[in-house]
Formats: sequence, C-alpha cells, structure tokens
Amino acid sequence: MLIDLLDAEFSVLGHPILWREVVGNGFGLLSAIGGMRRVVWAWPVGIIGNALLFTVFLGGVFHTPQALDLYGQAGRQLMFIAVSVYGLMRWLRDSKRSGAAVLPRWGTARERTAMLVVAIVGTVVFAQLFGYLGSFGKWADAWIFTGSMLAAFGMARGLTEFWLIWIAVDIVGVPLLIVAGFYPSAVLYLVYAAFVAWGFIVWFRIQNKNFGQKMAS
Repeated sequence: MLIDLLDAEFSVLGHPILWREVVGNGFGLLSAIGGMRRVVWAWPVGIIGNALLFTVFLGGVFHTPQALDLYGQAGRQLMFIAVSVYGLMRWLRDSKRSGAAVLPRWGTARERTAMLVVAIVGTVVFAQLFGYLGSFGKWADAWIFTGSMLAAFGMARGLTEFWLIWIAVDIVGVPLLIVAGFYPSAVLYLVYAAFVAWGFIVWFRIQNKNFGQKMAS
C-alpha cells in the first residue's frame, strides 16, 4: 500500500508528478531546517529523502514520468547517505563533548583551497563520467554533484561556507531541473535558495557570538 502511494501521480498544468518526488523533497527540506538549527535528527531525516529521490532521478530505471536518468542527481543521493552517516556520528560525538552538535566556523585557508580544487577538478571529472553514462546536462549535473558533496561535508564539519556553496548549487540546479521536467525539485531548489540565505545568516550570527565569548574569556 505504501509503494502504491509513493508511485501515485498527480498532474500540474498537464505535467505528471510523482508523489515520491514531492515527499522526498519534503524530507530534504526538513533536513535542511534541522541543519540550520544544528540538531542531530537532521541527518536521518535527510537519508529518508535521499533514498526516495534516488529512485526519482533514475527515471529510465524506475520508470518515472520523465524517463530521464540524471546520474549526478541520483549519485549525489547515495553520496548524501554516506556523508549523513559521517555527519550523524560527528555531531553525536561533538554534542557529547561540548553540549552542541556543531559550532559554526569559517574554513581555514587550507580548507578553502582544498574546496576550490575539488570544485574545479570534481566538476571536470564527473562531467566526463556522466557524459559517458549518458546523463542529461552533464556539466550542470557534474557541478551539482560536486557542489553538493562539498556542502554536505562542510555542514558535517561546521563550516559556515557550506551555505554559500548551496547557493551556487541552486543557481545551476533550478534551470537544469526545469528543463528536465522535475518541477517539484526545481520549486524546492528555489525555496532552498531563500532558506539557505537565512541559514547562512543564522550560522554567521552564532559564529560571531561564539567568537565574542571566546575573546571575552
């Protein structure tokens, strides 16, 4: 019965939409809210959404209305699951040590350099791989995958920059998803863009507050 519900469709302006795409993105948004609030449950909630969206973006395999395979989008769901396990363990460990799941901070010069190198090299390498596999929009798909990986690791490590990386992912992701016909995901990317800007401000304020307290002590 649950499978039938998630396989169910509805139509928006003549375009068929899978309920599991909507539900998966809903879990993704809840995970992002949990990340902004720095609560541990953000990670397992995100894993549920990732599992659902994995089947959505392999449309040719799972017979979605779009019937398109976005290997970068599908692959990043698996990457998110792996990083979520890492993030969950790290936040649980930090919460036991300091009482807070994560303390926001700027990345070091070394970390920023590493992120820039990974962003460039990862996009080039994955574009070739996704192109070979026949992915739709290989360059955009490659950046979304690489940027998402960087943002997820940045969130796990408490780097405030990860919110800015998400904005760069959203800028590319919205046009790609609209062209590919994944309209609920495209709408959620737009919601993410506003939410991410808010999340950045929240983490930036917490970071400055922690810095001020350290200076005062």
